[in-house]
Amino acid sequence: MEEELISKKELLDITGISYGALYRWKRKNLIPEEWFIRKSTFTGQETFFPRDKILARIEKIKNMKEDLSLDDLADVLSPTPTSVTMSKEELIKRNIVTPAALELCLQQYGSMDIFKFEKILFLYVLDKALQSGDVSIEEGKLLLGTLTENYEKYGGKKCELVFLRKMGVSTCFLHGSPCEFYFETGARIVLRIDMGERIEELKIRIG
Repeated sequence: MEEELISKKELLDITGISYGALYRWKRKNLIPEEWFIRKSTFTGQETFFPRDKILARIEKIKNMKEDLSLDDLADVLSPTPTSVTMSKEELIKRNIVTPAALELCLQQYGSMDIFKFEKILFLYVLDKALQSGDVSIEEGKLLLGTLTENYEKYGGKKCELVFLRKMGVSTCFLHGSPCEFYFETGARIVLRIDMGERIEELKIRIG
């Protein structure tokens, strides 16, 4: 399904931000370059944005910019992992993940006391998937294995995790975004997870 777009004029009207603020945030990498979409209209070339993403991002910037500098905000909103580490006790105490997801993760990785950011991210994605009710414990192991084996190949670039199921048989894969993909008839998408968005959420949760 094609993503709904919003024009720059409508965006500025709805959000109440200025043209200058919009492009200043772009220069600071608070808004991804690829969200600025140039399209031909009857009045000439105009700029459009993915509606849901840009509205959510601007709301987030407006809510956070009083407490953080634009450079700090750019770091939070960047898809690049940080160097933060956390113990398994901290992960539970701060409600980053549930005990059930942590236990499944430890079954896969073996005993771990300290988690680097990438492992926390995998655990966070797993936990969200399990809590959604869309994947089972066994499917969660598949999801975790896919991330473990393949995520580093993207080297901090944007990617999406896609979970498919057909006649009770599941599979999942990572793909670089944005891109189009096609799959066999009868298969359905169970989950689509934007890894950049999950990194953003996790950085905010961890603080």
